[in-house]
Amino acid sequence: MKFTELGLDDGILEAISYMGFEEATEIQEKAIPLIMEGNDIIGCAQTGTGKTAAFLLPIMHKVINNKSKNTTALIIVPTRELALQIDQQFQGFGYFAPVTSIPVYGGGSGADWEQQKKALKQQTDIIIATPGKLMSHLNMGFITLKDLKYLILDEADRMLDMGFREDIQKVIDMLPKDRQTLMFSATMAPKIREFAKKILNNPKEVNVAIGKPAEGVLQAAYLVNDAHKTMLLDKLIKDKPAYKSIIIFSSTKKKVADIHRSLKRQGHNVESISSDLTQDTREQVLNNFRSKRTRILVGTDVISRGIDIADINLVVNYDVPSEAADYVHRVGRTARADTTGVAITLINEDDMHDFSKIEELIDTVIHKLEIPKEMGQSPTWDPKYKPKQRGGGGRGRQGGSGGGRGRGGSGGRGGNNRGKSGGSGRSGGGKSRGPRGNGGKPKSGGNNAPKKD
Repeated sequence: MKFTELGLDDGILEAISYMGFEEATEIQEKAIPLIMEGNDIIGCAQTGTGKTAAFLLPIMHKVINNKSKNTTALIIVPTRELALQIDQQFQGFGYFAPVTSIPVYGGGSGADWEQQKKALKQQTDIIIATPGKLMSHLNMGFITLKDLKYLILDEADRMLDMGFREDIQKVIDMLPKDRQTLMFSATMAPKIREFAKKILNNPKEVNVAIGKPAEGVLQAAYLVNDAHKTMLLDKLIKDKPAYKSIIIFSSTKKKVADIHRSLKRQGHNVESISSDLTQDTREQVLNNFRSKRTRILVGTDVISRGIDIADINLVVNYDVPSEAADYVHRVGRTARADTTGVAITLINEDDMHDFSKIEELIDTVIHKLEIPKEMGQSPTWDPKYKPKQRGGGGRGRQGGSGGGRGRGGSGGRGGNNRGKSGGSGRSGGGKSRGPRGNGGKPKSGGNNAPKKD
């Protein structure tokens, strides 16, 4: 289905056309008409399917055609990276439209907080916020939500996993009952359905490619003891000189630092990212990786959701994520927008059972390799093996995922209310300036739908 058939505002359609998109993705084709009709939605889609545009485009259309002096749409997301990514997409889609937005998230300076406060008091049309920082502004009286008509919860499963349920419920209790609510999640666990029943009104369901990586991802795994992982990782990277963008995931911030130091000693062009960094530093690290100034990025699950970088060639899971759904999000960083990519997971003995759960979720048996003989011996694959209890608490992943965010943190990089935002233009069409996108160049012609999660 073409975007021109969806009844969207002319200004939005002009921006979509100028960015080179013509046909909607499956999630967009299914969700946009239902949202335009005013239905509450519970949507489930894998990363890279165009989920963000599926809710952002119709909500922008509704805001434009139902203007208010106060904020009318609120998008709540789990991480600052995702808030920034959605706002960047908004800048592109809203380039020719009279609609404004502001991202609200923590990790910045006191000056950033003042900037957010000033912009919020001016009543931007759409607020894109993380739960903790949103609550901080609400408690200070900087946000008025009395006229709110549209609430969107993106990555709902991740927000519940990060412990934001209480904050989200407090925000919902402040909102008008007469509103349209959209919930998007990568998984449909019982806790998600239970939460949806409480806040949605007779929702329509939209499900697309649940819980599976994109078809363009070539998946493999190595059976390897922890003592040999660093050596294997160095060899994997050196054996792939043509791969210009590589992401390595680990489950703890300490391991991220260790991997970073090890690869640096081996002469690799590498940077690391975690929730310990300030927002400005995190953005600089991501910009370096996006522009190919940095070849390798090491991080926790904080970067598995909420970044959209084209042409990532290789994703390496240094250890197996404890949540099967996180594997899909990690692997989803490659093979985006119908491209191809490689995902390799390093499995030690303790992680075998968790990895078997991942294979069960994605309904795929992933090919498992042994390490080169000169490095040592691989453990034998045993999906039923479970690590022995240690002390009284059993096996836990030290430090959690590293991606969790504290609530109500100080500061936050905001921005002024923005409607039309300049960016680097693309040639052709007689226009010298183009919409701001996600750091990638617009695609020209064809069936290129905006596939950004």
